[in-house]
Amino acid sequence: MLSLNLQEVDWQGDVHWFDFEDLCLLLDVNSGAVHLIDAPTRAVLDELRAGDQQGVLEAGDWPAALPRSTGEWGAGTVREVCQELAAKQAAGTLFTVDRAGRSYRPPQPVLQALCLHLAHDCNMRCRYCFAAGGPFGGERGLMSRETGFQALDLLVRESGSRPRIEVDFFGGEPLLNFAVVPDLVAYGREKAAAAGKRISFTLTTNGLGLTPAIADYLIKNQISVILSLDGRPEVHDFNRHTVTGQGTYALIVPREQHFVTAQEHRDYWVRGTYTHQNLDFTRDILHMVELGFRYLSLEPVVAAPGAEYAIQEGDLPRLAAEYRRLARVYLEARERGNPFEFFHFNIDAVAGPCLTKRLTGCGAGTSYLAVTPGGDLYPCHQLVGKRDYCLGNVGEGVTRTALREAFRQAYVYNQPQCSRCWARFYCSGGCHAANLAATGDLRQPAPVPCAIQKLRLEAALYVQVQEKRRKFAGQEGFLAPEVE
Repeated sequence: MLSLNLQEVDWQGDVHWFDFEDLCLLLDVNSGAVHLIDAPTRAVLDELRAGDQQGVLEAGDWPAALPRSTGEWGAGTVREVCQELAAKQAAGTLFTVDRAGRSYRPPQPVLQALCLHLAHDCNMRCRYCFAAGGPFGGERGLMSRETGFQALDLLVRESGSRPRIEVDFFGGEPLLNFAVVPDLVAYGREKAAAAGKRISFTLTTNGLGLTPAIADYLIKNQISVILSLDGRPEVHDFNRHTVTGQGTYALIVPREQHFVTAQEHRDYWVRGTYTHQNLDFTRDILHMVELGFRYLSLEPVVAAPGAEYAIQEGDLPRLAAEYRRLARVYLEARERGNPFEFFHFNIDAVAGPCLTKRLTGCGAGTSYLAVTPGGDLYPCHQLVGKRDYCLGNVGEGVTRTALREAFRQAYVYNQPQCSRCWARFYCSGGCHAANLAATGDLRQPAPVPCAIQKLRLEAALYVQVQEKRRKFAGQEGFLAPEVE
């Protein structure tokens, strides 16, 4: 009979179990395996963690070492549970140890993606806009072709041996400067091909200027599109209006519907923002599904803690209930044969991103840079305009190497609150910009976004288990096979 080796288990950071709806799920953080567990298994795990058990438990010692569980469930059940736990440990799907943190060093910066701010101007004035209506606290302006060409040259030159590079056309509102897009796409593809690379393009738009002609170009040139829509008319129009204060829902929805129909529901996301005012955001998701959209993302607002629309700590219980509701709605829609995708439910616990991606996140300041219309370089789009974070320019490249190194070193194992967190391989230490806004420290996570991330991750894990649960229907045992 196997022994249960708990000598190196970190009960805080290596395993996480939680109740969600009618299930109790156990995540083995380091392997990514997710187990469906029952009440006796939960009791044994609770007792092991409460005692911070670190030794080797031989089979003959199990009931004696777990007196509370034995008293509640009986010695035979405790033995059976521990045998299941030991078998999963031997199989490498439970109580695995985090070896990466002891030797991990972040790679040297190699550029992979650019966010080209084609326009520091906008035809909308959204209440929660981190770009201050388009100019990011500076002057309004458009990116020239020449600056765009220099940025693309920089991307190809600084991408090293990466076979694939990426560009996002952003703003403000990039369609205000759509005239440069065809030239930049053609130039980027030519330069990438000459260097033996593939380049992909994305365009993020509020939809107000999405004419049929522009839609036709984006579709024919296989440019991914992110469309902005916050959901119900009253929710959308409360936050997202034109320069003159007019609500934009009725203006953009027909344009966006035309686009996704014309491109046959391929390669797009409809991205919305929820705030303190619409914590019942599942209703907004359902509304967007009714409009015919299928690829959806709804994000918590990025805001200073004191803003009236900011998500507050007191909102977290409501958000926990709302993510549970969204998970139910998501699964019910799939069962009815009318599925939609929710971006943050698309996780792969076992075969997800590579280790570097899991530990460093989006790569802000290292593999990812934002470029202003004037050619200045910033770590990411949310830090544009904050001069303390300007890294250089497209002509000279990154000149503030010490600042870039600070971003390079802001990875999970260098963030004390994150290094032993069960969610570390999914949130990667949180958004750098959000951390800076909330705490002033790259390595100090923003408390409310951190809590929201965990709520959302638990919902995503529940969804993944429920979708694959039919594989295990009828199988007996205290610990179900891991979800792979």
